[in-house]
Amino acid sequence: MTSDDPQIRRADASDADEIFALAREFGLTFRPERAAFDLAFPQLLENKDALILTAVADGRVQGYLLGFVHLTLFANGPVAWVEEAMVQSGFRRQGIGRSLLEEFEVWARERQAGYVALATRRAPEFYQALGYEESANFYRKVLR
Repeated sequence: MTSDDPQIRRADASDADEIFALAREFGLTFRPERAAFDLAFPQLLENKDALILTAVADGRVQGYLLGFVHLTLFANGPVAWVEEAMVQSGFRRQGIGRSLLEEFEVWARERQAGYVALATRRAPEFYQALGYEESANFYRKVLR
């Protein structure tokens, strides 16, 4: 890793403004609101089953990933789920997304997760290049 490469690290409270800006860029169906973000962000930082990773380059957060490990019955234990993964548009295709996902996989393995999964309509080639395979359809029902 050169000095120009992004540093992947756990998020902390000081990252809130930059992560919120990226989350607003991420949102498609929902528009992130600051009051809701400010309630959720500290709780996620404290949640032992959640991980928020940041990619810091040029002194700023240029990407983040939010994921969870949770227990299942069908998979004989925990599995990991990537809820959000976002890289600033000017920093894509530089390995940041790969680095975030690989670091999340390390954390998931440490938590004995059987697999990592995510739902996305974007960049299927990116995920396939990292060894992910299409597995199921994703359904949702908006409740609010």
